Order: sequence, then structure tokens, then C-alpha cells
Amino acid sequence: MDKAQTKKRIAKLKAEINYHRYLYHVLDKVEISDAALDSLKNELAKLERENPEFITADSPTQRVGGQPLDKFKKVEHSSLMMSLFDAFSRQDMEDWQKRLLKILTPPNPPFKGGQPPLSLPLAKGEKKRGGGLDYYAELKLDGLAVALVYKNSRFVLGATRGDGQVGEDVTQNLKTIEAIPLVLNQPSAKELADIGLTKKSIKALEDALAKGTIEARGEAIMTNQMLEELNKKYCREGKPMLANSRNAAAGSIRQLDSKLTAERRLDCYVYSLMPPLIKGGKEGFLQTHKQEHGLAKLLGFKVLKQNKYCKDMAEVVKFHDWWEKRRSEVLFACDGVVAVVNDLSLWEKLGLVGKGPRYMMAYKFAAEQATTIVEDVVWQVGRTGVLTPTAHLKPVPVYGVTISRATLHNMDEIKRLGLKIGDTVIIERAGDVIPKVVKVLPKLRQGKEKEIKPPSKCPNCGGAVIKVGEEVAYRCANKNCYAILLRKLIHWASKNALDIDGLGPKIIEQLLKEGLIKDISNFYQLTIDDLKPLERFADKSAENLVKAIADKKQVNLSRFIYSLGIRHIGEESAMLLAKQLRIKNYELRMKEFIKFFSELSVADLEKLPDIGPIVAKSIYHWFHNKHNLELLYQLEKKGVALKVSGVSAKAQKLAGKTFVLTGALVSLTRDEAKAKIRELGGDISSTVSAKTDYLVAGVEPGSKFDKAKKLGVKIISEEEFIKLI
Repeated sequence: MDKAQTKKRIAKLKAEINYHRYLYHVLDKVEISDAALDSLKNELAKLERENPEFITADSPTQRVGGQPLDKFKKVEHSSLMMSLFDAFSRQDMEDWQKRLLKILTPPNPPFKGGQPPLSLPLAKGEKKRGGGLDYYAELKLDGLAVALVYKNSRFVLGATRGDGQVGEDVTQNLKTIEAIPLVLNQPSAKELADIGLTKKSIKALEDALAKGTIEARGEAIMTNQMLEELNKKYCREGKPMLANSRNAAAGSIRQLDSKLTAERRLDCYVYSLMPPLIKGGKEGFLQTHKQEHGLAKLLGFKVLKQNKYCKDMAEVVKFHDWWEKRRSEVLFACDGVVAVVNDLSLWEKLGLVGKGPRYMMAYKFAAEQATTIVEDVVWQVGRTGVLTPTAHLKPVPVYGVTISRATLHNMDEIKRLGLKIGDTVIIERAGDVIPKVVKVLPKLRQGKEKEIKPPSKCPNCGGAVIKVGEEVAYRCANKNCYAILLRKLIHWASKNALDIDGLGPKIIEQLLKEGLIKDISNFYQLTIDDLKPLERFADKSAENLVKAIADKKQVNLSRFIYSLGIRHIGEESAMLLAKQLRIKNYELRMKEFIKFFSELSVADLEKLPDIGPIVAKSIYHWFHNKHNLELLYQLEKKGVALKVSGVSAKAQKLAGKTFVLTGALVSLTRDEAKAKIRELGGDISSTVSAKTDYLVAGVEPGSKFDKAKKLGVKIISEEEFIKLI
């Protein structure tokens, strides 16, 4: 900007900041977040420092006050290392508590047809709960989750979370963290009694310490101070600086040389002990999560002193709000508060949903936001030819990461935002991960902003751009577009598809540019001699990649269908399609696979569970495309074989039956019910239709119950469902 433009920008910034100050302090209203307002203030302060002649006495700045995953041995966890569900508001937390109470509150007898019950019978030994639960609230650490295993009180294994079931053995690196005891303390009987352990529990714990296994789980972190010190050191030495403390902690733990890990001086806080230590009820050592933390401390683990017992949800919210305002005072990266049901005996009853526990909830702090300028909008080509707009931003730090790109999704989103190139916008890292534009600040416009128009030609190949029917997306019509091919190849090898180790986007792009691959089938003809001359490859790496590709020639059918990249076919749809061929345990020939789908009409496909008209047409067109069929035959010639999961006679019990679940289930979780239906050959649908065979109605079912009655779908209670399976 020249001086005149800078002066105008400063004037507009001052007006915008003063406007929001007035809204907040006088009218008690808020239009943008504190983080976004601070970002505007920071920009103003920077411009004034660089142009002191434009500083005026009324400027807001003049107020008094301040402003190697595959390189370690894999380890299977003793039990699932779980993920947490997120809440973003007080209402979310109250809704969560209501769901818990619905499960724990004694219900009425099961119904048989007619109106559903409001509740189900009280289980033996249960007590009717009052109006709430008590909790233990913990600051949510933002580092690397680790499992610490002790045998005979000696530290023998440290592992990363990985995918929750299998992690990495990083024992040597974790040993460099002084906060992790190499030998557990032996608490006295009095100390253990003081936190509530019975004599029987004390004896059992002493036995476990002497000749058993004890496992703790916690978070390895890097303090903000250590991050700053290391970055100053690395800057002096000309080394790359660490982006943020979370990434720094993860990267430090994954160093092959433990001396480098030791140099980083990491910290570690424990937040849980594994069964049988925390098993609730008469058999357990502990009765509450608060006791669990007390015992962890006695054993020599570091626990957060800020954590607090909360007698009800109101105290949890108060704890969250207090720390959210003081987030900058915390010595480490902290992105929220974890609320845990304090009574351990309730955990088994509440159970899990997928990979997350019902009895814990991460109450996140407000997402970090900042203001910046949209310098350009660039259209990127996806594997199906969809053109997606991406905002190129004036780089701005958001929660320790410099953001220069943000997704805009499509033209409809651009129109909704009223966005123009040159606009000042508020960006947000949703959940501190994905940058997106959330708001335009039109009052800061200079008058030189440019309208954003949909592309008239493909930005990659220059081919024609089309918009089909009422779809919001624009697409490249050139089937030979380089970008489309590259994205298809990347999708084929990606983690949720074939998951070919070592075949990442950069390697695939290199192979494509070198002319070694032109379609998916070419992966299977690559040789070591093809790869050795290429940059990034040596004898061993070339051999490893060829072997990794060969290892994935035997392909699970649902993964194979997903890997093909058929429009509108995600992982769930791929599983449903694969199930149509899951009759017995055999290796499916490609000809049979092609024949099956080629002979299905659009109408036939629409009859399949959860396959609507748009998806049916997409599948039909894919299997009637000569190029696609030739690709399948080529894959077969290269040795790719399809594996179909075997299904026992028992598993055919619900074959061909489609179920919809509604309301809360008491005797099992919804995910457990779905798994049981699939195990017995049935299908799950999220919506009620004429194709639905059964609606399983739990406690307080929703609108699906009424729709099922209207359509004449058979409605069964949870008790009847249990008998059926």
C-alpha cells in the first residue's frame, strides 16, 4: 500500500474497532469474537508503528493497557485409547447431561405397538437419579496422548495413541521425560485410605505394584516457555523453527534419536488409570474419577493441580468459563475442559459410542479467530472434476500456525458470505484444525475489491467447465485432465482406500510426471529398476514401494469399491454395495463383479438400502463406461483380486432386512445394535422409507416413529429386537 492507501486503511480500522467497542460496552452486543477484534487492533498497531505520522490521540491503540510414524515398532493397546466428543456451548453440555440421565433414569415397561414408552424398567440394583450428575473437570491438554505401562512397578512400555487400537513403541523417548516415573511410588496404607480405598482394595493394589501390571494414560506436552526457548535457539543456529507446542511434542516423541527428545525437555501429565484400578463398584479399587487422580499422584505421576471436582453441570460451565478467559495464563497449549462423570460405577452403564466414551465430553474453548485480507481466489480440481474455490490469504497466525489458505467450498458459499477479492475477513480454525472464512467485514472495503466469478475454463487443463442440473458444483468436462487423474491416483492409494504404505501424493505426482503411470493399473507394473533412477529413491526404498503395492493386490471388496472414486460413493455406501455380493467366503472374480453391477438398472440400484436416484445414476454410469470397465480388466490382469468377507449361516438370519433405529436404547448402545444387525446380515438405514423392514423404537423415539406408522413399517420395541437377534 502507498501512503494514501495506508492512511485510508488506518481510518477504516479505527472506525471498525470503535464501532465494536461501542456495541460491547454500551449496547452489550457482540458481532465478532474477541480474537477477531484483537486481530484488527494488532493490524492497526502494526500500521501505526510503521507510519507514526498517522497516529492520532483518538486511536484505540492509545488507550492505557495492554493488548516418523512407520519407523517405530507397532504396539497393540490393552484397551482402546479413546477419542473425545466435543461440545462448543453451555447448551451442548446441558444436552449431553440430558442424554446421560435418559440412559440412567429408570424407564417404564417395554411397549407392544401403539404409543412408545417414556422410559424403561429400573435395572436390579440401580437407584433412580435426581436432577443431575457430579463431575470431575480437567483442563484439556493439547499434546500427544501416550500409554504408560508398568510391570512390578517398573516402566516397561510407552506407546503413542496411533489409531486407538495400535500405537507406536516410543519407550526410550518417553524415558527422557522426567515427569514420567521409571519406578512407581509405593504409597502407605494410610495415604491410600485417605483417598478412600478400602482395606481390600489397598491389599489388591499392593499386589499389583509388587507383581502385576499397572497402566496409566496421559498427555506428553511441550510448555509454551520451552517452545519459545527452542525457537530462539534454532533461529540463532539457522534451523527450522517449531510451528506450535502440539506439533513440537508429537515430533519430539517420534524422534529416532532419543537425545533429540531429551533436548526438547517435554512434560507429561497423567489423566487416567486403566482397569482394574478404576473399575467401579464393589470389585474396583476406586469409586470416583477424583480418587483416580489422587491415586495417580500418590503413584508418582504428575497430575494437573488446576483440575477440580464439580458438584453439578453449573460448576463445570463456571470452571470452563473461568479458564477460557485465562487461557493465555496457562503454561501449555490448552483448548478446552474435559468433563468426566465422577462416579466410576456409571461408566460401564453409559458405555461407548464408536471410539468415544459417553461419560466424558470435551467442552472446547471458543475457536481461535483472526482477521486478514483475501488476496486471491484460486480454483482447485478434485478427483471427480469438481472445481473448489480456495481463498489465498495474507498470511496471519492463528493458534500458533500461520494461515495462508482457507476453504470456500463453492460459489453458493461465496455468495452467502458476500465475499470479494481484497475483502478483510474473519477466518477461523474450526476445532483448531481447518481454516475457513466465517465473516466478511464490508465496512473496511477500499472500493477496489473484485467480484469472484465462477471459472469459464479448467484452471489446470484449460478444458470446458460445466454445471450439471441443480448441482452447486462446477466441473471440468475434460476426462483426460491431469489434475483429475492425479487426484484419482492419490485417492486410490490413500489411507481410507487401499492404504498403500509409502505411496503418498508427492511420490504419485513424481511417477505421473515421469510417465511411469497413466492410470491406476500402472501401479502394479512398476519395477525396482523403474524407481531407482528417480529422485527420493534408492535400492531399499524402491524395493519397499514395489513390495507395498504388491501386498495390496488382495483387496477387501468394500475398500476396492471406495477406491474406485465413484461419484457420491463414500465408505458407508461402499460397504452397502459390497454387502450385496457377500454371500459366502470366496475370492470374487473381476468378471463376476463387473457382471453384477453392469446388469443392474438405475431402478434396481434405487432398491438397494440408502441408494437414492442421484447415487444410483452415478453407479450405473460408472459401470457402463468402457474406460472404467477396461481399467477393471487391467487390474485383474495385474493380479488384483477381490476378497469378500465370509458370512456364516447364522449371519444370514437378517439377510435382506433393513433396520432404522430411533430413540435411546437401554440394554446396548446404538453402535452395538448396528454392529449386531450387520453381523447377522442385515442393513442399516438412517431414514424411514417403504424399503424399511423394521423400526426399532427405544426411549423417546423421534419423528421416525410417526413416519414408520404412516408407511406401515413394522415397529418393534428394544425387547422384541433383542429376541429377534
